[in-house]
Amino acid sequence: MHAPSTSPLDNKLLALLPRREFGALAVHLTTVQLPQGTIVYEAGSEVDQVYFPHAGMFSLLAVMRDGKAIETATVGREGVVGAMAGLGLYKSLVRVNVQLPTTASRIASAAFRKSVTSSQAVRDLCIGYNEVLLTQARITAACNALHQIDQRFCRWLLQSADRAACDTVTLTQELLAEMLGVRRTSVTEVAVKVQDQGIITYSRGVIKILDRGALERMSCECYRTLVEHEATLID
Repeated sequence: MHAPSTSPLDNKLLALLPRREFGALAVHLTTVQLPQGTIVYEAGSEVDQVYFPHAGMFSLLAVMRDGKAIETATVGREGVVGAMAGLGLYKSLVRVNVQLPTTASRIASAAFRKSVTSSQAVRDLCIGYNEVLLTQARITAACNALHQIDQRFCRWLLQSADRAACDTVTLTQELLAEMLGVRRTSVTEVAVKVQDQGIITYSRGVIKILDRGALERMSCECYRTLVEHEATLID
């Protein structure tokens, strides 16, 4: 197994910054390893750190008053978590947890705000990626309302594999059920259905994609829409 990436430039947004702006930001970055299940912000908590993933995945979850939560967006090495703190959003509006083991560059929000003030490129990064997250949230909301659980399961698995840059995803049924806002039994039924068709294997919380093309065909249109929007907004 390859060692986790530890280069800030493995993050696509940092790699897009002009060299001078990246250098000014890089002196404040530290590399952290975040295990699966780590909560970096709770809804309503202070955003004291900004994270640029190199590998792995964060999940952003809307939390209801009864404690139930559903995923609204995911962030991998194409993005950043907490960037709006650079523009004065000091509290998180969502819960953010580490859905897949993650390596990230981390910067204190106070230092990041100074970078935003002094660099138009870093400021544009915050605004641009916030639009990516808003687009994800809109598409995910529509997907959850309009599409069947098996289509949503496939969309989520493809999205997660993209974030992880790997066809193997480690995730319990309980967590996957929470991400999709469904019962655990529903996840089990769908996973068995997809596995019986030879598209994935699923054992002890480890999902391996065997036939990505078939998985895309089983997914709803939302996966391809998300990919296309992300490419437009980031590239």
